[in-house]
Amino acid sequence: MAELIHALGPLVHWTAIVFAVYSVLINASFALLTLLAVADLASYRRRLAFAGYDEWFLDPHARGVSVLMPAFNEAATILTSVQAMTSLRYPDFEVVVIDDGSTDDTSALLITEFDMQEVPLVAAGSIPTQGEIVSTWVSRRGARNLALVVKTNGGKADSLNAGINYSRKELVCMVDADSLLDPDALLNVARPFADDPGNVVAAGGVVRVANGSKVDRGRVVDVKMPRRWIARIQVVEYLRAFLVGRSGWSRAGGLLVISGAFGVFRKDVLFEVDGLATDCIGEDAELVVRLHRHLGEIDRKAGVVFVPEPVAWTEVPNSRAVLRMQRRRWHRGLAEILWRHKRMMFRPRYGVAGMVAMPWFVAFELLAPVVEVAGLVLMVFLLCSLAVETWLIPGWDVANPPLVIILLTASVLFAVLVTLISLLAEEVSFRRYRGVPDLLRAIGAAVEENLGYRQMNAVWRLQGIVEALRGTTRDWGTMERQGFSDLDHARRAEARLALGESTD
Repeated sequence: MAELIHALGPLVHWTAIVFAVYSVLINASFALLTLLAVADLASYRRRLAFAGYDEWFLDPHARGVSVLMPAFNEAATILTSVQAMTSLRYPDFEVVVIDDGSTDDTSALLITEFDMQEVPLVAAGSIPTQGEIVSTWVSRRGARNLALVVKTNGGKADSLNAGINYSRKELVCMVDADSLLDPDALLNVARPFADDPGNVVAAGGVVRVANGSKVDRGRVVDVKMPRRWIARIQVVEYLRAFLVGRSGWSRAGGLLVISGAFGVFRKDVLFEVDGLATDCIGEDAELVVRLHRHLGEIDRKAGVVFVPEPVAWTEVPNSRAVLRMQRRRWHRGLAEILWRHKRMMFRPRYGVAGMVAMPWFVAFELLAPVVEVAGLVLMVFLLCSLAVETWLIPGWDVANPPLVIILLTASVLFAVLVTLISLLAEEVSFRRYRGVPDLLRAIGAAVEENLGYRQMNAVWRLQGIVEALRGTTRDWGTMERQGFSDLDHARRAEARLALGESTD
């Protein structure tokens, strides 16, 4: 046994060195991204004083926006979400809801609530779709900029492609059916297309967690930290991902991800790339990467930007089972996207996206759960080795366990620091969470995230990699909606009564 343990010494030693080097590199890259994000946020805040959003709202020549809302069994939140969308502050927009073969009463609720009439709308685009269009509807009163497209089930990407075909405006805003947009969200996220119309093809906004907040008539009126720990940790995750990750990559010119919950695209460019891919789980991110590839192949100087002010509020999973399925799906999608567009990597024609962003995502996003899980196993082994060295095999020194443990601890502390910086950026720039109790809960969540949740998430993401390697059947999964507030339940009950249904 002693000989076997001694034989493992060199392997453990070099594994520890690789892990230490990886930790230094990933922390250094996050530090650089954080600096870029801080610079981007500071620049954005300086421009706000001269943005002139009020004047632009009155501009009759503002570029029209079609807000697309794919919906599948979204009866729990659809009425509140659509009410919020139709009340947005923007001079020229429409809302197109695409019911992707729902088996609940999503369409019936909409038709009743908004007094919709079936009319034969004509598709202006020809992006191929898998689902068959069953009917099209428009609202007769109260929300004349609202349309409903009912189709057979084909998936979210297929629904969005149908929505693009039936949209009438030159910009397309893709949102989730459970999203709530701030009143000025469209004014903010569409501004880059007006400021630099020839060089911006897509823009993404911030997605925040609505769990625990007060919602009134489709508006988040009182932002609160969720009480449940699993939702509270997702709040700080989202803040870090958007205010540090997206801002930093946008500043560097290599933004690869625009959340499917809130993003705006030029419709003519969407037609050029044939819309969203229906055979990829991460269709939103895949579209952005494909846009970078398309622009590089036609040698066109244009970019994808992130705007930190416009906010879409969404309901996040409240259970570990649903969250596990979501994170596995996200990471499998990342693996498929990077493999599909692997030829972009280290190719100068694709700019920062190909030369820097994609290799970084492979090394520090795709492979991160592999390293994290291996690091956990290594830490347990080294802790055990201390006991072995002390009591069983004196003189055995495999890899300086105290040093490796210090590096692992430093990595965790740095992760907490990046999250705290994102919280500071939120507090200084936007201050959505008011009050000391919520701030303390957010700080606590930044620490709490690294005490079990981060490790659990790494295992889930690793499972996503395994699924991608095995090529198992894709499962888009389902999200159990609780509804944003008691008003959701009341409005559904009223609509169902009008339909002659039970409200149970």
